[in-house]
Amino acid sequence: MLTREMMAEREARDLAPYAMRSALSRGRVHPEPEHPLRTAYQRDRERIIHATAFRRLEYKTQVFVNHEGDHYRTRLTHTIEVAQIARAIARILNVNEDLVEAVALAHDVGHTPFGHSGEDALRECMKDHGGFEHNIHGLRVVDVLERRYPEFRGLNLTWEVRESIAKHTSAYDHPTTREFDPELRSLVEAQIVDAADGIAYISHDLDDAFAAGILTPAAYEQVELLGIVSAEVKSRYPDLDERDHRIQVVRFLINRLVTDICAATLARIESQGIASVEHVRLAPMNIVTFSESLQRLKEALQKHLLDNVYRHYRVVRMTTKAQRFVKEIFEAYLNDRRQLPPDHQMHVQEFGLHEAIRDYVAGMTDRYAQEEYLKLFEPNERT
Repeated sequence: MLTREMMAEREARDLAPYAMRSALSRGRVHPEPEHPLRTAYQRDRERIIHATAFRRLEYKTQVFVNHEGDHYRTRLTHTIEVAQIARAIARILNVNEDLVEAVALAHDVGHTPFGHSGEDALRECMKDHGGFEHNIHGLRVVDVLERRYPEFRGLNLTWEVRESIAKHTSAYDHPTTREFDPELRSLVEAQIVDAADGIAYISHDLDDAFAAGILTPAAYEQVELLGIVSAEVKSRYPDLDERDHRIQVVRFLINRLVTDICAATLARIESQGIASVEHVRLAPMNIVTFSESLQRLKEALQKHLLDNVYRHYRVVRMTTKAQRFVKEIFEAYLNDRRQLPPDHQMHVQEFGLHEAIRDYVAGMTDRYAQEEYLKLFEPNERT
């Protein structure tokens, strides 16, 4: 039988010197006895998977709202893709895969309905009450709002997973938190998740945009990185139809991004003499990054997605409607708190009115928010 102690010994012996070992965790807010057969990060991963907030990701928007089609990505499928890519990178770099997976699975549990448009609306509603940032709210979800254990509130995750959730950064996310030192770099494992998040959303938003007809094959000529990858696909598979070619473009793109970031990161580790977790923490910049040449190509692709997908009229129309839903729902509860469910009315006494409404609205799925909107403003249609 492979025990926790044996797994810890394996980590100590086999992982890279800059990897985080579960036996060296700073522990949990509420002390718990260790499990005999699972490491601390394995337990974190499983607690996240069983959390209510994790299940809700199935019906939260990535770019296209859920009812527009069954094949578009949701926050849940995005999270699964991030976890897969992150684990692949973690294995190549020989760091703690269990920690990487736990952070990846938790990185979006604080997200609002309707993607970043919902977050923008909720931030506006909370502008005089501390604002809103979904990573910081994700920490609140796992620390306070999840109720699965009689001994404590929240999931009681390890310090390292909590820090990684709070510090998660991307093109959209720049959280700040007082609890975790902003001057220290995130763990390698957390940096890997940040990178995998970017790889995942670039590739699957591209795929979804092609499937929706928002992007056309003309993009292969307009974006240098897509042109390079498309040429590689044509060289290997010259007779593919448009749909199959697009699928292979996305596949080749992910492979190119993952291969580059692994090679560039290992080169940076060697050149900077990174030989411990402390070295990672004190490094002048993140060590998990792309090569300069691919970073330039990736940024050009991201700009193309911004200009031609995220600002496309169909997406803007949806995001504008979503922001109205969130703001009007929030204001309805603010004007009459009696419309809140009983458990959230109790939260008003404990956390304050704005904070209780924020927690309730942020936890909604797209579908639930739309149904709640009908109940609040069109009672004759939905009771």
